[in-house]
Amino acid sequence: MSRKLFSSLSLLLVLSMLLAACGGGGGGAKTVKVGAVYPLSGSLASTGKDLKQGIELAVDIVNNEYPNLNLPLAKSKGILGGKQLEVVFADHEGKPDKGKTEAERLITQEKVVALLGAYNSSVTKTASQAAEQAKIPFLNPESTSPTLTERGFKWFFRTTPHDGTFAENVFQFFKDLNDKKGAGIKTVALVYENTDFGKGFASRAKQFAKKYGFDIVADISYTAKTQDVSSESQKVKAANPDAVIFVPYVSDAILYIKTFKQLGIAPKVIWGDDAGFIASGFLKSLGKDGEYITSREVWAADLAKSKPIIKQVNDLYKKKYGADMNGNSARTFTGALVLADAINRAGSTKPDAIRKALQETNIPGDQLIVPWDGIKFDKTGQNILGKGITVQVLNGKYTTVWPFKLAAKDVVVPFPAWNKR
Repeated sequence: MSRKLFSSLSLLLVLSMLLAACGGGGGGAKTVKVGAVYPLSGSLASTGKDLKQGIELAVDIVNNEYPNLNLPLAKSKGILGGKQLEVVFADHEGKPDKGKTEAERLITQEKVVALLGAYNSSVTKTASQAAEQAKIPFLNPESTSPTLTERGFKWFFRTTPHDGTFAENVFQFFKDLNDKKGAGIKTVALVYENTDFGKGFASRAKQFAKKYGFDIVADISYTAKTQDVSSESQKVKAANPDAVIFVPYVSDAILYIKTFKQLGIAPKVIWGDDAGFIASGFLKSLGKDGEYITSREVWAADLAKSKPIIKQVNDLYKKKYGADMNGNSARTFTGALVLADAINRAGSTKPDAIRKALQETNIPGDQLIVPWDGIKFDKTGQNILGKGITVQVLNGKYTTVWPFKLAAKDVVVPFPAWNKR
């Protein structure tokens, strides 16, 4: 063998050893790849940014040591004996067909071992179908259509409560306002976007309205991402309800509040089913016109008074991104940690092992930044220990106002008329 050939072979051997030590360029021995399908462009881009940032912070905590955080995997470095967790993001643009295509690409081309996603219930529906067919675990941190866990899927898991819980919560909130604040709420208008998210909530809301003794006097569905809601708003005005329940995404939520102001519509309570009402773009766009809006939530910074881990994590988030967390980022943060914890407990990247570990998940509430009793999945893949709160925008901040025992401030009711502010 010539000296030149020997030197070349030696160089190749050294380079191969270096690549192996680094895990290669595509998530080899030293990385574990997970896919995440979210709306990163289009009308939900601001929401997608929040969702992505929540996952990124969770990955940072998993991959590095945070000995002072009482969270899964925070006190160690990496998973599966020190491997780095890598998340590959894909943009579904709010389109169900693209969500499925991107999920398939992540599974077949990126070789991810599990998937997170996809915010929009309609997209989660299709993306999780791709995972189910491929027998890859799919963890959903934030979609709330009840039907998602009613399909008999074996590979689908959801950490957030669904709209069956949240729909009951809003009428419990209204009842408490009547009983303890003398709010006098009797009639309700229901306004919802017409995909799985909106329709799923609306069907449950109608059931609970009857159970708690409220009358639905307007039942209005509309096309998401619409450019004009004047007709729908006029229907609300004609019905003259005591309260309005909205189930919108962010651009719709902003448009409805602007239209309500223009038409002088001011019911006693305006309540939003999270989503568009707590996305970071909502108050940025509306400013003071967002005051006194109420919304269901799963997270609030003021809950840190009884749960210090919330402040610890929110401080890290704010330092990294320059803003507080919200319910969207808090839920993806939580979902990413749950999935990483399951992979670590599985001791393997094999799908069957990860699925089994997810089924055995039992994380106590004191290791979560959301005000839940914990995370434990039933046979359908639904977390049975989650619950919701209601927040109100007071002085530009989302403030916990219900349940009253958790309230940081007293709720303002009725909603002040636009011309009397």
